Parts: sequence; C-alpha cells; structure tokens
Amino acid sequence: MSLSIPFGHLDVTLTTKRLIMNILESGRLSSGKLVREFEEKYAEVVGVKHAVTASSGTNALAMALMMLYDYGAERGNAVLCPALTFPGTTNAVYQAGFVPEFVDIDRETLCIDAGKIGDVRRAEAIMPVSLMGKQPDWTTLRAIAEDQGPALIEDAAESHGGELDGVKSGAFGDIAGFSLYVAHILNTIEGGIATTNNEDCAAIMRSIRGDGRACTCKVCVANQGTGGCKKRWASGSDRRFQFDRIGMSCKMTELQAAQGLGCLEQYDEIIAKRHENLMAMIAIVDEFDCFDTIHEAKGEKIGPHALPIIVKEDAGFTRDDLAKFLVSKNVDTRNLFVNIPVTYGLAERGEYPNADYIEQFGLHVGVHQGLGPDHVSYLGEVLQEFVANPGR
Repeated sequence: MSLSIPFGHLDVTLTTKRLIMNILESGRLSSGKLVREFEEKYAEVVGVKHAVTASSGTNALAMALMMLYDYGAERGNAVLCPALTFPGTTNAVYQAGFVPEFVDIDRETLCIDAGKIGDVRRAEAIMPVSLMGKQPDWTTLRAIAEDQGPALIEDAAESHGGELDGVKSGAFGDIAGFSLYVAHILNTIEGGIATTNNEDCAAIMRSIRGDGRACTCKVCVANQGTGGCKKRWASGSDRRFQFDRIGMSCKMTELQAAQGLGCLEQYDEIIAKRHENLMAMIAIVDEFDCFDTIHEAKGEKIGPHALPIIVKEDAGFTRDDLAKFLVSKNVDTRNLFVNIPVTYGLAERGEYPNADYIEQFGLHVGVHQGLGPDHVSYLGEVLQEFVANPGR
C-alpha cells in the first residue's frame, strides 16, 4: 500500500466561502460582526462565558498575561512554564514583559510536573501547557494557585476538544489561550482566542488587543454597523482615542472569522474523527516495545492534536533515524518541541532531564480528519518496516 499522511488538513466549507463573498462585497474586512459571532460560539463550545480573539495563539497568551498588570503585576516578575513546549509559550511571557521560570515535565503526560513546583508566591502566574492535548494535574495546580496566589493561565494551544472529569480545555484556569493555526484542530488559518469566565478580564483583553484603547465593549455597535456609539463622547472627548493601558495590535479579521465559523459547523465531527484516529494510532504504537506514547487517564479525553511517538533510550536507533524513514514513506513528522531553557541558553543539559529526553527522542505525526482506516493501517506497516531493519 502506498499512501501519504500529511500533518494537517484544511477544510474550507461552503459556509466559509459564502461568508467571505459577503465580506468582500460589504467592504468590511477588519474585525466586525463575524468576529463577535465566532467569539460567542467558541465560548459556548468551551463552556465559558467569554472568548476574545487575537491574531495568533501566542498573542492570545500574551493578552492573558498582560491583563495581570491591571491586578497589580510587576514587570520582570516570573511566570512558571514547563521546560518542554513550543516556543510560543515562553515567547508570550517575554512579550508580556515577564520572565519565564521553568519546571521539568512528566514523561507520561508531557505536561508540567506539578509535584516539582515549589514556592511560587513571588510568581505572577503558572502557565501549564496541555501538550498534544494531554491534561496536566489540574487538581494540584489549582491548589498551588489558590494557596500561593499566582494566576493560572492555561496554554491550550493544542487542546481543542480535550476534557478531564467533565471540564473542557479552556475552562481549567483563570484564562486560557488557544491557537487557531491552519494545521490545528480548529483553525482560522492564522489566529488565536482566549477564554475566561471573568467579565472584567475579557474586557481588559479586548482593550489590550487594540493597543490599550479605552473601548472594552463585548459588542462594538460601530464595528457591527448597527449605529453610533453612545459612549463615544461621554467624557467630552472621543473615547476611541483614549488609551488606558499598554497594549498591542493583534485583532482578528472578518475573513479569519469566516473560516472559523465554517469549522465550528463541523466541530463535533472533526473532534470525533481525529479522536478515533488518535486512539487507533496509539494502539498501533503500543504494539512496539521500542516506542512510547501518551494515553488517556481516567475521566480524560485527549484533545486530538497529533500522535506523539517517543523512541525508547534502548531502542538501538535514534528519533532522527525514524523521522527520516517516515518522511521517505510520505508520513510527515514534527519534532516533539524543544527544551526551552536549554534552547534559549538559560540552562545546561541535565537540569531538566525529562524535557531533554522528550526533545531528543520524541516526534509527532498527524491524526487529522482527512485520514481514514487505511492511513492508520499504513502507519503501522511503515513502523513495522522500519523496526524490522532500522539500520538500513
């Protein structure tokens, strides 16, 4: 059998095409009523009260962190992050004016090891990452945050559709940030979105994404094209040119929202198909003594972002040997991210051994809705062929 397994899959629905044509005819391409509609529908999917879009997942996290200044945070203070993650996690910390402080990960979950978190009373936030859609130990993390005071910011970039004990990804912390990148579970081509149950936090983030503008309304009547703003001249001066805080420019466009709304129509089907593929592929990887992967805990549903394949240390071959062979068989791969403090020159090898291990021995492949049973079987055949003769 000769097939290919690309990492991602893009669906552009009839709804998206219709909405884009309407947008182009209207001349309103910047953030407007479709962005608001997408935010409302996404909040419903996650099970929270508010969602605030951004131009990327990194910017969604940066907005969430910058919001902390309104609650007394001080620039240069620490935000706790897992040592192994995609660079967007810690880039957002630096972008927001804080400094990442790292904690090693748990090899089985690929998430921050909550048991290794010590005194964090001087930290502004803990920012766990639901890497590959796996959930960290939220019970312990919440207890630490409630006892010692830092905010709990959830990096849910890869965790669309994830659940634990009936709580959905995006509703575990004070604020969560999702990526809506084209290769992810739900996409707006490029984009991100923050979710929260706190109305004040949402309003502050709406200001931050508009360069700190005083406008914080959930629905802007001017952007919706439904009339003039009653607040515009309330202070005697034009509110649109009053700025309350340091911000950035990271709004979502109507075109991106159109793609997101089309994806939301298929959301349940996308999650179900990707989860089916992920579970079937995990079962295949489990057949090999030389590989490890993630598994669902009791009460958990993994957000089906991708399939991690981790080469065991005694396998007799390297991760790169496997990656090169998979690519030669048209199975696209991605390394399982990097040990951030080592990559940034902030630590030496060995300080975060589990992050070292996964960085050096882990990769991931696609599980998207464009794949079917034949693709799943093909992955098994390719892995079997490689293991039979890894030194070819």
